[in-house]
Amino acid sequence: MPEEPASEARVPHVQPVAKKVRGTIKVTHNRCKGCGFCIAFCPPKVLEFSEDYNSHGYHFPKLKNQDGCTGCDLCGLYCPDFAIYGVMQKYGKKQ
Repeated sequence: MPEEPASEARVPHVQPVAKKVRGTIKVTHNRCKGCGFCIAFCPPKVLEFSEDYNSHGYHFPKLKNQDGCTGCDLCGLYCPDFAIYGVMQKYGKKQ
C-alpha cells in the first residue's frame, strides 16, 4: 500500500467550540405594571426589579447580569402588557 505524501497527511478532527449565545432585553418602561411575570419565568434568572419607577409608579424590570441573558424572549411571551422583549445578539456585539 503506498504511503500518503506529507502534504496530504491526515490531521486529527477538532470539534469546534460552541459560542455562548448572548442576548439583551428591551423594556418600554411606561407600559410595565410591575407584575413580575418576566422575572419569575426567566430561565437564566437574570432579571430583577429596577430601583426606579415609571410614570405610573411601578418598578420595571432590568437585567442584573447582562452576560447571562440568552435573548430567548420568554419574558416577552409572558408579559401581559407587551412591555418587555428579549433579543439575541450576534456573538461579540453589544447593543
